[in-house]
Amino acid sequence: MERRLAVMAGAGVLPGRAAAEAARQGWQVVAFTFDAAAGIEAHAERVVPCSLTDLQEVVRALRDAKVRSVIFVGKLWKKEVFSRVGTTDDLGRHIARSGLSDEALAAMVLATLEGINIEVLDPRPFLDPWMAGAGTLTVRAPTPAEWSEIQAGFALARHLAAYGIGQSVVRSRGVTLAVEAAEGTDETIQRGTSLGGPGAVVVKAVAEGHDFRFDIPTIGPATLEAMATGGATALAVEGGKVLIVDREATVRFADKAGITIVSSDLSSSGGHA
Repeated sequence: MERRLAVMAGAGVLPGRAAAEAARQGWQVVAFTFDAAAGIEAHAERVVPCSLTDLQEVVRALRDAKVRSVIFVGKLWKKEVFSRVGTTDDLGRHIARSGLSDEALAAMVLATLEGINIEVLDPRPFLDPWMAGAGTLTVRAPTPAEWSEIQAGFALARHLAAYGIGQSVVRSRGVTLAVEAAEGTDETIQRGTSLGGPGAVVVKAVAEGHDFRFDIPTIGPATLEAMATGGATALAVEGGKVLIVDREATVRFADKAGITIVSSDLSSSGGHA
């Protein structure tokens, strides 16, 4: 039986990678692109350009494509959602009527797609090679002082993430310098390091019950570039829950900059990898 999968593509390289893996697994892929998604054309039988201001047309195209499953992959900037909510169509206004929080939007998107018999899948099975397993990824491991900040950062970041506030915190010398809100990880790093100067630690955590269908927490070269610019020295993420874009390039950049990256299993060893 033919399996047809819609890849709802935001910006970046991940939609193309997910489409390639889906095709390898035997799915017939139709790509719905909301932004530039590098390389996706090579792995999709059809590419449908989409806009946040014309979601009714997206639903019509999904029906025409006869898909029964979708995945959401890639970056959809929250500021773009805010800027376009006033110009979107009737369906867009309906989806936004409960607010623009991740939880509210996810619930409305699920209800809309379930109404036309389409299931939203967790995209991680299509991106597994890029998920961070537990362990120290760089040549240098965290120092005891960095581990102290990492442990405190994980406790705070997970608590805040549970309230939908953000997933990242920046800490230094026992002080929380920045907490992620809607601006994203890289801008949070810039704000935190501008306050604390060299030696800051960045921690990215995931709330219990996080819905990976709509958001896979991600780090990559841009994350490390922001850290290096601000003098941050350590990055900690949760093992198995965070994706690394361009892993080799990310680790190579970190090693060159003297930054340690650790993917920690919080269920054991008191938070150490």
